[in-house]
Amino acid sequence: MRTLIIEDEKAAVRNLIALLEDAYPSIEIIDTLDSIIDTLEWFKVNEMPELIFMDIHLADGSVFEIFEHIEITSPIIFTTAYDEYALRAFKVNSIDYLLKPIGKNDIENALRKFQQLTFNTEQNNTTATTDHTELVRLLQQIKRTESYTTHFLIPAKGDKLLPVSINDIHLFYIIEGQVRMVLKDGTEHFITQTLDELTDNLNPALFFRVNRQFLLSRETIKDISLWFNSRLSINLIHPVNHEKILVSKTRVPDFKNWFSHKV
Repeated sequence: MRTLIIEDEKAAVRNLIALLEDAYPSIEIIDTLDSIIDTLEWFKVNEMPELIFMDIHLADGSVFEIFEHIEITSPIIFTTAYDEYALRAFKVNSIDYLLKPIGKNDIENALRKFQQLTFNTEQNNTTATTDHTELVRLLQQIKRTESYTTHFLIPAKGDKLLPVSINDIHLFYIIEGQVRMVLKDGTEHFITQTLDELTDNLNPALFFRVNRQFLLSRETIKDISLWFNSRLSINLIHPVNHEKILVSKTRVPDFKNWFSHKV
C-alpha cells in the first residue's frame, strides 16, 4: 500500500509511521512532506498514492489550500488536533478524521475503512451505498457537537478590541487578498480569517457564499436583478468595492432556497 504522509511535526511523523508499520507491516511510505509548497511540487512529478495521511495545519497554511490548485483522487485520512474542520474534510475525498494524539486503535480502524473501500472498488461496486450509513452517522455526530461563530473581537484604535455580534454583520468580502467585515452601519474592518474559514464556521442559515469573493447576509441585499445567462446580480444596501456581485447559474437555485428559508 503506497502511502504518502503530509505532516510538519517530526515527532508526529515518527509516531504515525510506527503505528502504520505495526498495524500494516507491508505498508510502503513513499514520502513525507511538511508544507503546502512541497506538496504541490510533489504532485507535479509523482503519481497519486494509494492512501494519504494529511495533517490540516502545516507551517505555511491550511492543507485545504492544496485542493484549490490540484485535484487529489486518492483516499485521505486527515489528522489534526482540532475538530472544527471535520465537515470541511468530508467535502473532499476523506475516509476518516483522526484527532491527535493518535493511537493504535485509531489507525487500525482507519485502515479497516480503507481496506473496505479498496475491496468494494475491486468488486466494481461504488462505495456510496456501503459507506453511506457510516458517513451519515459521522456527519450527524459532528453536527450535534458543532457550534457556529456568534461573536468576533475586532482590533480597534490603540490596544482595544471591539466586540461584534454576528447579528450586526452585513457581509464579508475579499479585497487585495484580505478579508473585510462590513457592519450594518456600513463601517468596515479587516479580519484574519479566510473566507473559506468563515463559510465553514458561520451558520449557513444566516450567510450565503454567493461567489469566491462575497459571503452575504439577507439584510445586506437591497434588491436583485436578472442578469444574462440566467445569472443574478445582487445590489447591496452598502455597496463595496464597486463590483457587481453575480450569482452563477448553477448557484441560483441554492441561493433562492437559502433566501426564502425560514431561520
